[in-house]
Amino acid sequence: MPKEYPAIPGETCGCARKESAAAQRSRDMTLSAPVGRFAPSPSGFLHLGNLLASLLAWLDCRSLGGEMVFRLEDLDPARSGKDFAAAMVDDLRWLGLDWDRGWPEDPSYAQSERTAIYEEAFQTLHALDLVYPCWCSRSQRLAAASAPHPGEQESDLGCRCTRMSMAEREEMFRSGRNPAWKLRSPDCCITVDDGHYGVLVQNPAREVGDCIVRRSDGVFAYQLAVSVDDMLMGITRVVRGRDLLASSPRQKWLIETLGGTAPNYCHCPLLTGDKGKLSKRLGSLNTQAMRKEKKPEELVGMLAFLSGLIDRQEPVSARELIRDFSWTKIRKDDIPV
Repeated sequence: MPKEYPAIPGETCGCARKESAAAQRSRDMTLSAPVGRFAPSPSGFLHLGNLLASLLAWLDCRSLGGEMVFRLEDLDPARSGKDFAAAMVDDLRWLGLDWDRGWPEDPSYAQSERTAIYEEAFQTLHALDLVYPCWCSRSQRLAAASAPHPGEQESDLGCRCTRMSMAEREEMFRSGRNPAWKLRSPDCCITVDDGHYGVLVQNPAREVGDCIVRRSDGVFAYQLAVSVDDMLMGITRVVRGRDLLASSPRQKWLIETLGGTAPNYCHCPLLTGDKGKLSKRLGSLNTQAMRKEKKPEELVGMLAFLSGLIDRQEPVSARELIRDFSWTKIRKDDIPV
């Protein structure tokens, strides 16, 4: 089984060269066994929706004979908790979901340990004139380290900072205000063939606008970090909630711009409650609480039934679902719970 995928400090993304060693690894991975990933953010305890996405990611990968990676998306120190991270590991293992490499056994799979790698990718984009400084609202900048939630998907079609003259930018720098840095979205149509929802064609510049890749406090943002990590870790299968479907064309373009090969994307329906999508921040259907009431097989059976994998709710292990797993069984509409 291959062992060396994540970049080490000092390794370049290398898009200025024809193809970097990291990008070559990314290409090589597409020719071998599929590689999926868990990529939770330790901003709270996992909820039922997180477990459904994790179960489907694991089944998708294992049904193809693939390898699973655990990456901890703890970019934002203010929103990340070590206790939450440890609980996530325990919850997934309790549910019967395992992985072959990653955190916590290897600390380099935590995004908080990968700042030097993101810095090199940022400098590559800067050299290509694909990023620019932005002095827009603080709330927008602070939210950028996390994956966008419903209603938070970036829509920045008129940022005035992109039209600043050099003199205006120099004046802003002299004022002492640190800017965030935004990625210039490509003004072209990008096609993603999602494994569950089908073809998505998006022009990022015209439909979603530019996105933050580095906050004003120096923290790298979700869109850059997840793209770099999927490339350098050799991820070939990304399974996650459909609220992130609109981010896929931009991430595909970013990976390819940095010299890598974009993964295949499969998005899944969301579990919803009275207030919309379940959220760790709202404590929705906390997994820690549900473990007190259900056995692992009971919870897996409930998730399998809700998603459409089985036709009646009954206890079942995650491993028992591998043989008959198919995306054709999974619902496309969101699932109320």
